[in-house]
Amino acid sequence: MVSKSVIGVEDGSFKSFDGKNGFTLLCCVLMDNYKILKVFFSRIQVDGIDATSKLLKMITDVEYSAIILGGVTFAGFNIIDPRKIFDEKQLPVVIYSNRKPNSEKILNALKKHFKDWDKRWSILQSLGNIYEFEVKPGYSPIYFEIIGETPEYAKSILKNYTIISRVPEPIRIAKIIARGVSLKDS
Repeated sequence: MVSKSVIGVEDGSFKSFDGKNGFTLLCCVLMDNYKILKVFFSRIQVDGIDATSKLLKMITDVEYSAIILGGVTFAGFNIIDPRKIFDEKQLPVVIYSNRKPNSEKILNALKKHFKDWDKRWSILQSLGNIYEFEVKPGYSPIYFEIIGETPEYAKSILKNYTIISRVPEPIRIAKIIARGVSLKDS
């Protein structure tokens, strides 16, 4: 069964910075089928550790059936913990990627740049299997992970919300809005 309402989560643009505190926007788009019901934002720190708490605060009073994250790393390596989102909300979390994550490359970057690399890495390791899915015939496959539901459920959500490209509409729209607003503000 396909969820009726879905939240897509993406981040905005940000400039590379030299150790100063940079920020960008985390954008959520709530959709019911193809209708946008709500758009909401929060500022998150580039390479910070506040994305999970900011997301939970944004969706506290929002009714939805599933959430689709545009990855788990936002604003550089500000990692959203999908298991924590699921534990708090008890609703499925789909982690979408347009290319297969490279665990070795990610681990090396974390070790090189973060004292708390092991904490961030443990979140990534807790996600489980990465599934490949041809969401639209003739397009390259997408990749996803799912917390709180079956891979078949995630496939039905992704297929239902993918219209224009390989990117599910809640993610595509959240990215367009977040990038547009964050570029305007920078």
